Amino acid sequence: MGTRIVLVLGLGVFVSFCTHAAEPSASQRWDFEDVAVGKLPEGWRVEGTNQDGPLATWEVVMEKDASKESKALALTKPNHTTRGTFNLCWTDKVRFKDGEISVRLKGNTGEVDQGGGVIWRARDKDNYYICRANPLENNLRLYWVKEGKRTMLKSEEIDMPAGQWHTLRITQDGARIQCFLGDAIAMEVEDTTFTEPGGIGLWTKADAATSFDDLEIRPRAASEAPSPSATSK
Repeated sequence: MGTRIVLVLGLGVFVSFCTHAAEPSASQRWDFEDVAVGKLPEGWRVEGTNQDGPLATWEVVMEKDASKESKALALTKPNHTTRGTFNLCWTDKVRFKDGEISVRLKGNTGEVDQGGGVIWRARDKDNYYICRANPLENNLRLYWVKEGKRTMLKSEEIDMPAGQWHTLRITQDGARIQCFLGDAIAMEVEDTTFTEPGGIGLWTKADAATSFDDLEIRPRAASEAPSPSATSK
């Protein structure tokens, strides 16, 4: 409920207005079960950073794991092998600043690159944070991409077999970024390249064909203050 503030002006005139506290965004989850096979979720689009050649093909597919069938969002056809191109399927209809993002991913194929990750605080296709896991190189890396140029913030070796599902999770608290693969924290850094809310999405590089499922964002409530380590150097 808004707080009513009354201002007293000259000549006995009263002006009143209501101020409303910002409501924290609710958690959102995409399991893609309500999206038709061959389509994209509503409000999502396909783009490429440093695109050279045709855009990759992203679509909802039916994944078969043991006796279970479920839908996932996948890059099914890279349509190019350009090493410097980053394939995006993302949305700016969701604005994320602080909180947690998690996704399950499975690296399917790729000779130049494999695996993928999530982007957040995205301004557009050329400006965002990206944390990606690569089963070809067995490493987890955190970057920022600014005006299409990628700069690495940290890299850690991981064990990530291709063709298997893995859970990637990031937390953002002010300037502090933590990245997890499974339940174990893999890295922690502080960076202020992007400080405003932005879009979120999925990312692969070059010819990496990857499946993603159970994407979830859990924004930090607006009333929660960042932890001291996230605001001080």
